[in-house]
Amino acid sequence: MSDPLIELRDIEKHFGSVIALAGVSLTVFPGECHCLLGDNGAGKSTFIKTMSGVHKPTKGTIHMGGKEVNFTSARDAIEAGIATVYQDLAMIPLMSVTRNFWMGREPKKKVGPFSFMDFDKANSVTMEEMARMGINLREPDQAVGTLSGGERQTVAIARAVHFGAKVLILDEPTSALGVRQTSNVLATIDKVRKKGIGVVFISHNVRHAMAVGDRFTVLNRGQTLGTAKRGEISPEELQELMAGGQELAELEGSLGGTV
Repeated sequence: MSDPLIELRDIEKHFGSVIALAGVSLTVFPGECHCLLGDNGAGKSTFIKTMSGVHKPTKGTIHMGGKEVNFTSARDAIEAGIATVYQDLAMIPLMSVTRNFWMGREPKKKVGPFSFMDFDKANSVTMEEMARMGINLREPDQAVGTLSGGERQTVAIARAVHFGAKVLILDEPTSALGVRQTSNVLATIDKVRKKGIGVVFISHNVRHAMAVGDRFTVLNRGQTLGTAKRGEISPEELQELMAGGQELAELEGSLGGTV
């Protein structure tokens, strides 16, 4: 196996007397989807915010390319190639797909002393990148708000990939989607990892994780319960490791498998 794109070693994060992370380790390799699983309150959000430069770890180290890095801001992490797609997607529904795709990074063209957004280039690249991800837009100035939830996720993912993401963190990308939209997003994740990008897929849905995951790490109350490769652990075992897994299994048995 090649060297990891990013390696987090014994990460701790304290907020005063509250210990949100108590020694979490994770590695992400090129072209793999590493699923980070855990119930609400397990520490998933704090961990990905630490990985993406939003939080500075209280203890522990982050390594990229074999060298220790210290992110002082989210911008530092982005410049290092770590992109995060959060649940809210940071998009403006009434703006076009092109405008959302290029937000803050618009290509420019000059006419004399004046500089304008190069809409021809922006529209062309947007259509091409979306088509590569399996989304054929009617037109590039289509409002993002007219897209389905899965399509909006794909816009955010395509944007991150186009701007050079080496590690793509996806925060619960399928949590609010229907079956068909979920399937489309999981197919998009598969396309991304085939480009050699490392994907960190945050979820509490074991079935979705098992569909695309290469390795699985379970968090529980800020600690790592273990990491397993595909084929080494069953969905039922993963569910039991997550908080509430055992209780759900017992409830399902008492109700005759109707949960």
